[in-house]
Amino acid sequence: MKILMVLTSHDRLGDSGYPTGFWLEEFTSPFYAFRDAGAEITLASPKGGQPPVDPNSEAEEALTESTRRFMNDADAREQLAATRRLADVDIDDFDAVFYPGGHGPLWDLAENRDSISLIRRAHDQGKVIGAVCHAPAVFRHVELDSGRALVAGRNVTGFSNTEEDAVQLTDVVPFLVEDMLKERGGNYSRADDWQAHVVTDGKLVTGQNPASSEDTARAVILALQQG
Repeated sequence: MKILMVLTSHDRLGDSGYPTGFWLEEFTSPFYAFRDAGAEITLASPKGGQPPVDPNSEAEEALTESTRRFMNDADAREQLAATRRLADVDIDDFDAVFYPGGHGPLWDLAENRDSISLIRRAHDQGKVIGAVCHAPAVFRHVELDSGRALVAGRNVTGFSNTEEDAVQLTDVVPFLVEDMLKERGGNYSRADDWQAHVVTDGKLVTGQNPASSEDTARAVILALQQG
């Protein structure tokens, strides 16, 4: 299995002055799920190099078994510091693409032409596509040949409106993931706030929140194994 993981390069929460980036656990849990399953992992981001980590995800209360494993894994930290530039990546070389969340993708990956094109090509080639928490934002502008949105008529999930409200960022983010997925025709479902929830629709796999990270990755692996 060859899996491409695409991380955000965006490090600011709009005009709030606060930092953001990717959510550490939403990267580390899938990373180790993929690696422990024998996958070959390539990391990419729009700007390449070290992607920004949301500092809130490095706070003690946010740490998990996988984040602690990562902090003690020099090879993994070196790999993260040297992500490939997304424009230089060819989806033809991979079996699946996975997007970790964090608020950053709402600003850059959702609008990034390279990411939009990559997802479209991944779909056309029958690759597995996964995204967790805020990362389903990357589907916002992905359309098929017919002009139909990628998520239209598909069963999907992502960070809920009530979860965004709970972290007090409803008025800061450029759009709400739940609203966007519904507006684009997705059949959105959710669990209670902060509870794990993963939805698989063919080769499209989405997870609701940080608690869903590892399960979303395992669903991606299962989709790959099922062909």
